[in-house]
Amino acid sequence: MPTFCNGDRTWALHAGQQAVSLPAPSDPAAHSGPGLGLAQNPLRVQLRRPVPPQPPSLLAVFAHPDDESLLAGGVLAQHRASGARTGVVTTTWSPVSHRADELRDALAVLGAGSPRMLGYRDARNESSAPDRSRLCDTPVGEVVEDLVVWIRRFRPDAVVTHDALGQMTGHPDHRSTHQATVLAVEAAAIGSFLPEHGRPWHTRALYFATHTESGADPLAAVLANVGKSTLTVPDAYASVTVDVSEWLPLKWQAIQAHRSQVAAARPLPGLLARMPSAQREDILRTEVFTRMSLGPVPASSTVLTC
Repeated sequence: MPTFCNGDRTWALHAGQQAVSLPAPSDPAAHSGPGLGLAQNPLRVQLRRPVPPQPPSLLAVFAHPDDESLLAGGVLAQHRASGARTGVVTTTWSPVSHRADELRDALAVLGAGSPRMLGYRDARNESSAPDRSRLCDTPVGEVVEDLVVWIRRFRPDAVVTHDALGQMTGHPDHRSTHQATVLAVEAAAIGSFLPEHGRPWHTRALYFATHTESGADPLAAVLANVGKSTLTVPDAYASVTVDVSEWLPLKWQAIQAHRSQVAAARPLPGLLARMPSAQREDILRTEVFTRMSLGPVPASSTVLTC
């Protein structure tokens, strides 16, 4: 059973049950009473036991091809192995670029379907989508509308995206994707918003992939070697910490599918590819998420409460 949505544990454990018939007691007469005739009609007791719960469907929304594998590749593989629907929306890079082909290969490894690319231009790469505006320059409402369409089509139980810091490096595309996704998850549940783009959908959980102060040291040291910053959140912000060791081979294979990034000097896939495997596995084996509460809370007073 995946541990990712442990905040929804009660819901998951009650996802389904099946009836099991037990054999009749070995001495029916011992359980009989006057006129019951249980010796001739052995008691058959019906007990119910929970069946394995259906894991939550998961839609990941990230800025660049390779973010999905680096930040949530283990969780995506974990959920898919458990029978859940998984998918990925990527906000930048053209669907006809070489990185779209790499993304397709990575998603095939993770079992996350075909690429869903919004096609905005990467803030730091003019060739990523020459005919489109940069994501960070695009009005957030436009990006929100694009994401609402995909959320209503996929209808996920949970959505995972970047944290508000833009991960450790604070990339502007990460931050823009975070902002648009938060708004889109809420807007997708409101029927009066873009009714022409499908029925409203209420996502049960929204998670931010993040890095904690105590857990970021190994990766921070690697990034510092190429002049990249380190932005982390307090440990208390970690709602879910997932050990993805079991799915680490798939996660690393998906990262390697982003061949242009593995071959380059500064991107993280390239940095990981050039380090000892034990060091790389130490960095990749844990994925950390902060959960955001969703949905309206019924009014209980006339003042704001916590």
